Amino acid sequence: MIDLSILLPAFITGLLVLLTHVPLGQRVLQRGIIFIDLALAQIAGLGLIIAFVLGFEPHGYGVQIVAVLSALLGAILLYSLERKFSQIQEALIGLVFVLAAAAVILLTSHQSQGAHEVETLLSGQILWVNYKQLIPVAIVYLFVIVLWFIPLWKSQRFKFYILFALAVTASVQLIGIYLVFASLIIPALAIRNIKKYALLTGYVIGMLGYALGILGSAMFDLSTGPLIIWALFIVAGLYLLFSRVVEISKS
Repeated sequence: MIDLSILLPAFITGLLVLLTHVPLGQRVLQRGIIFIDLALAQIAGLGLIIAFVLGFEPHGYGVQIVAVLSALLGAILLYSLERKFSQIQEALIGLVFVLAAAAVILLTSHQSQGAHEVETLLSGQILWVNYKQLIPVAIVYLFVIVLWFIPLWKSQRFKFYILFALAVTASVQLIGIYLVFASLIIPALAIRNIKKYALLTGYVIGMLGYALGILGSAMFDLSTGPLIIWALFIVAGLYLLFSRVVEISKS
């Protein structure tokens, strides 16, 4: 059954996520630090789990403060690692991810709802997002995207880490770590060789992926987050195939 009162907020959530994640994903690929998004998302998730264990009200201000502080501390840590240990940066990012993931498992091991919280953290619950939740997230995303395109920062690397942390913290709570990674990387991979309208193309690929994934989830009663990931992958693959056919026909 297709219920627009559920599907429309989920689709708007996807559009908001893509607003920041497509340009951020482009920068991730350019910098060659692919797993930084997973590491920061996991750190933000660790902050959410810490808030859960401490008994904060879900979606309350306390949870948001803990999650944001965790992500910002993680961003500062990764920025420092890049400056001091650039040659082994990727390995250190992977280590940070594993440590944060292990901490999540340890913190939830004796919680009655621990397994559910971990599953939600990874796969998200995009179908249960409501418009009230989207208002503060939209404000954060707007803040991030405006600062992203305004060249006021002396250090572009530091700007990248801080804005990335803010965007990912909001996204993890809405769509989960897996879909955050897919939203960052899949459109960015599809448009990596485009010179004109790359950002617009990435937005369209992401929008189609989210639309097809959400509709498919409703029609076939499948998990929404994982299906959106596959839909993004298929749409991006079809776009690359079409682009290749057009390129061959012109040559």
